[in-house]
Amino acid sequence: MAAAAELTLLEKSLGLSKGNKYSAQGERQIPVLQTNSGPSLTGLTTIAAHLVKQANKDYLLGSTAEEKAVVQQWLEYRVTRVDGHSSKDDIRAVLKDLNSYLEDKVYLTGYNFTLADILLYYGLHRFICQLRWPSVISPVTHCSLEVISPVHSSPREQAVTRDY
Repeated sequence: MAAAAELTLLEKSLGLSKGNKYSAQGERQIPVLQTNSGPSLTGLTTIAAHLVKQANKDYLLGSTAEEKAVVQQWLEYRVTRVDGHSSKDDIRAVLKDLNSYLEDKVYLTGYNFTLADILLYYGLHRFICQLRWPSVISPVTHCSLEVISPVHSSPREQAVTRDY
């Protein structure tokens, strides 16, 4: 899924009215958002964090200093490990890493749904859809995909989990 499409989906799930126009720069098609009130914003995670703040849903960025750091860690993981890696071996390694990490957690930060969960889902969705059952997915027992629904109000209610 292209970054602009991901950001548009994020806007919708956050309840923001449409209107942001995204462009892309460079060979890797890094998303750019031209804001009305200041300089343009560059990068998927930078723009996503801006949209979360714009929607007054700061809890999606983490509620404690430690949780905020974990959210940033997983946003960086998304950009460095998931984006640009499309071989089956790369994705298998990412899914195994996630499986190990999520063994004792509900969400990436533990028990709170955050922007990291959303963007990692968006980034992995296309790969999960291409995988054959059960060759790659069956050993990955703790990973789940979350579908964001703007209808519900609490972060916990927004996640409808489907285990793969």
